Amino acid sequence: MQQLPETIELETGAQPDAAVIWLHGLGADGHDFEPIVDELALPERLAIRFVFPHAPVRPVTINMGASMRAWYDIVALDGRQEDAAGIRASQQRLDGLIGREGARGVEPRRIVLAGFSQGGAIALHCGLRCPSRLAGIMALSTYLPLAGTVEVERNPANAGLPILMVHGQQDEMIGIGRARSSRSALEALGYSLEWREYPMGHSVCVEEIAAIADWLGRTL
Repeated sequence: MQQLPETIELETGAQPDAAVIWLHGLGADGHDFEPIVDELALPERLAIRFVFPHAPVRPVTINMGASMRAWYDIVALDGRQEDAAGIRASQQRLDGLIGREGARGVEPRRIVLAGFSQGGAIALHCGLRCPSRLAGIMALSTYLPLAGTVEVERNPANAGLPILMVHGQQDEMIGIGRARSSRSALEALGYSLEWREYPMGHSVCVEEIAAIADWLGRTL
């Protein structure tokens, strides 16, 4: 059995009946989005456990082989060569966290998978293949990894799953064109997609936080 990643957890109420498992981007860690919980100012009626896992430390080719926290290796920014083994290994880690929430009394239908950049790619990859119906996926400044395998590997339990995608029009790491192509691919497969783009780079803006809060409130 694969060891679960270490996590940081914040709860917005006693006895949470919902969870948001939020994966950070390349080179960051679970603390990266920890401050956003207060900034979301979610309704008091929502008792949510926010789970922020740490990715394993591994060499990253695009950064000259330097070791850092990463959900998978990146060979080039154009995405033509993808680390399928690394992506699938992180899928197993996220599956394990979903299972742990179930053991703690949070049903999959009350779980949102979220992530920024690399983390968002894993959230999309895992959520579309999850055998249990989830609440939704929140994909921030990211893209659809291993896009050519989604149609055959996706699980019908999550057909039409609500997905929020947000991207910066000046994103210097993952171009807006790549994100829009991912959006089109998901829509072609019938997913219920909400799309937001803002005049920002590879980051998060105030307007985006408001959109996330609104979407989470409706989804959970």
